[in-house]
Amino acid sequence: MEDLFQHIDLKTWKRKEYFEFYSTFDQPYFGIDTEIECTNALLYCKANGVSFFMYYMFCAYKALNTIPEFRTRIVDEKPRIYNRIHVGTTIGRPNGSFAFAYAPFLDDFEGFIESFKKEIEAVNNSEGLRLSENTARIDLMHCSSVPWISFKGIKHASNSKFKDSIPKLTFGKYYQKDNKMILPISVHAHHGLMDAIHVSEFLNKTEDLLMKLN
Repeated sequence: MEDLFQHIDLKTWKRKEYFEFYSTFDQPYFGIDTEIECTNALLYCKANGVSFFMYYMFCAYKALNTIPEFRTRIVDEKPRIYNRIHVGTTIGRPNGSFAFAYAPFLDDFEGFIESFKKEIEAVNNSEGLRLSENTARIDLMHCSSVPWISFKGIKHASNSKFKDSIPKLTFGKYYQKDNKMILPISVHAHHGLMDAIHVSEFLNKTEDLLMKLN
């Protein structure tokens, strides 16, 4: 069976000093709230009857899986890098409540949609937060969407007693600006594992995928 992750050798890791420094912080996360263009993706989804939510989720996870820093986690106070990061997200129900959901990331868009639809159906047929072993996995990126608000900033609930290293990704309500469709996006990440330059790389790659002509 293929290993899901590789241990990182602290002796040779270029982020060793940063990791040790920020790991002593009570709150080692930093956050960047910005926006990316999504004009072509939105036009494609509307023309082809595709869920824009699923489409931008697919693009985001395809992008982050190409960046090692977004696949790095801390387990037992030691860093490790996973081969692939999967979808950990919140799904809203028609009654206004929400639940946690998990879906494996698949490179094939049609396969990804099929898997995601099954998870949405499972959420709609359940009650409560729907916590499970899958939603508690560490090889996830926590993602949420607030499609009612074009936010300028966001702050997440946190538990200071729990040492977390999973990045947080939030999408807002898209809007039009200068004949372009704009998607608000927020990224929060452990500063011992990555810096703003890695977030910038992720944002650029995601925007490129959203603007790629289909």
